[in-house]
Amino acid sequence: MSTDGASRSAQGVAYREVTDSKGRIYRVGETDRDILGHSRKFMVYMPWIAMMAISVSEYAYGSAEDTLSEAHGWTQSNTFWILSVWVFFQAGIAFPAGWMREKGILTARRAMFVGAGLCFIGFLALSHFHNVFAAICGFGVIGGLGSGLIYATCINMVGKWFPERRGAKTGFVNGGFAYGALPFIFIFNYAFDTGNYNEVLDLIGVYVLIVVAICAWFFKDPPKNWWPAEIDPLNYSGNTKTAASLAMNPPAVKQYTPKEAIRSGALPLMWITLVMTAGVSIFGISFQVDFAKEVGFGPLVAASSMGIMAVVNGVGRAVVGWLSDIWGRKLTLVFVIVALGLAQFGIIWAGNMHSEWLFLFFAFLSGFGGGAFYPMFAALTPDYFGENYNATNYGLVYSGKLVSGLFGGGLGSMVVDSWGYNGAYALAGGISMAAAAIALLLRQPGRSEIRKITPNPQPVSREVV
Repeated sequence: MSTDGASRSAQGVAYREVTDSKGRIYRVGETDRDILGHSRKFMVYMPWIAMMAISVSEYAYGSAEDTLSEAHGWTQSNTFWILSVWVFFQAGIAFPAGWMREKGILTARRAMFVGAGLCFIGFLALSHFHNVFAAICGFGVIGGLGSGLIYATCINMVGKWFPERRGAKTGFVNGGFAYGALPFIFIFNYAFDTGNYNEVLDLIGVYVLIVVAICAWFFKDPPKNWWPAEIDPLNYSGNTKTAASLAMNPPAVKQYTPKEAIRSGALPLMWITLVMTAGVSIFGISFQVDFAKEVGFGPLVAASSMGIMAVVNGVGRAVVGWLSDIWGRKLTLVFVIVALGLAQFGIIWAGNMHSEWLFLFFAFLSGFGGGAFYPMFAALTPDYFGENYNATNYGLVYSGKLVSGLFGGGLGSMVVDSWGYNGAYALAGGISMAAAAIALLLRQPGRSEIRKITPNPQPVSREVV
């Protein structure tokens, strides 16, 4: 093969480029410490902490709605639409941010710094603007853009640094986006009122700004085509667990550009599946506390149900990420989406029976399914299309959430008004089951069935640069 590259990396460490039987290039020889100056584990822990910091914006928002409505004179519909706009821009920025990163316009570190500042502005707007439109622009648009920059950068960072075992790592980092909100859920339910809401929201904004800015300092992307030096990309030798994971979730056959990923058909199918599943998840986040209160459950159960959802949502992402390394991403994704659908019907049943414990159980199941699919899409994208264009490709897939935010929050409130909670939850369960059926159609571009893949592919060529 033709290399046309320098014989040494920018850090002065020799590397070589290896081509497998499918023509994919791997850059090997440089360790994580050669590139970063420290272990790549930092590229797990720093994104994880940053994700926990921004989780308050989405997963604790439902617990703050009543106080916000009373303090600012908003209707319930106003508060739902503010969150819907936030979700729209949080998801919508992923693709342009990824494009700017891959074009060299925006570094990962700079994206994090900008995101931290925008999140801070968003909380100030939610705290001090009584006008609904101003709050939508401040928290929904500006805060959403900031959270989206941070979210997309964190997820893509993990996928780039752990190409050989991204399931568990991606799930762990993604989990922080849910259970990081737990302290704030209880603060908003028990220590948040019209007398202190300004101070509480301002302090939360400062907290997010400082934590994310500190984490951002450590962010750095690996070189394109980078592969860990200790794992042979041609026969997966070096670690038994890694070899088993790669056999179930083989690397992409090549580095797909966004246009190629779309033309493969797999990316549009992933987008549709995410739209449907994320809509059901956002619906649960937005309405679970209100449904619990309407059924007659006390504030402790209402708060606990949302707290359970946040914890299980986050822990479930880590567990499912680990499980996908064993089962395979697609099977795990289908399992998660089915669990989410069953939980919606279970919540109706628990409400009709007025059973608090049953309600908490299905809140547990809903929290599990409602978050665990996110790391599956985050890991499937580089599995199917490679790491070099992952920021852009995942941005395209994740952009489905901007559509989900509309029917999961705003349109969801309209369905509740028209059909009641039982009708809305039944519709959500049906949508989830349909999404699981669509997920069964996913196939990795350029490969036959995963079961036919051996963990010892033979190289076409192998040249040292």
